[in-house]
Amino acid sequence: MKNAGNHAGAHYPGSSRRNFIEHSFKITVVSGIAGMGLLTGCGHKAAAEEEEISPPEDLMREHGILNRVLLVYDHFLAMLASNQDIPPQPVMDAAGIIHTFIEAYHEKQEEDFLFPRFEKAGKLTDLVQVLRLQHEQGRIITGQLLALARQPRISTDNDKLKLHDLLSAFIRMYRPHEAREDTVLFPALRSIVSKHEFDSLGEDFEKREHQLFGEGGFEEFVDKVAGIEQQLGIYDLAQFTPKPAH
Repeated sequence: MKNAGNHAGAHYPGSSRRNFIEHSFKITVVSGIAGMGLLTGCGHKAAAEEEEISPPEDLMREHGILNRVLLVYDHFLAMLASNQDIPPQPVMDAAGIIHTFIEAYHEKQEEDFLFPRFEKAGKLTDLVQVLRLQHEQGRIITGQLLALARQPRISTDNDKLKLHDLLSAFIRMYRPHEAREDTVLFPALRSIVSKHEFDSLGEDFEKREHQLFGEGGFEEFVDKVAGIEQQLGIYDLAQFTPKPAH
């Protein structure tokens, strides 16, 4: 499974422990075979202690990327409300993340690995049916957003109204969609699969991510959405803190 972490190149506790062990090994190698065995044992213990994340946590982290794109969509709506022109490129980039990472990867994981298990178990089937339908509708909206963003400019009243309606529909559907998955569907997964199957799902998730994006796929898309936030001036988290009332 994946190590918990947010960005490619982050400093992981496991790697620092291994570096310490390797350094200690070089210093004490002259002590003989016993010392070498002790250090090797410490290395195995350090590797085993590296934190792993569960399949539901993995999916929830990916929802974090979705939420950050929804924040970008909120900002586009604010720009439209103040009659600002919206360059097509950031719309293309944001919708592209939804298309590539959320719809073609994250939602496919749910559709291929989670939904069939709930349907087979006869549990939360009504919820799964709605979630499937919302995935389909979301892909239609994203396709329309990408088509709109391929234009040289989003400047006509018609285009701005269409953009407003598409963004609003997507946000309105996906905020409750992901919240219901996080609070109902994902926590129920352990109750319908064995521990072995539960653990294997994490390996299946990681394998597909590496097939599609290579190493560090999650971190790559975190960086992509951060780049859009920086371009739009909404990256600084402190700006969302309410000012104290006087």
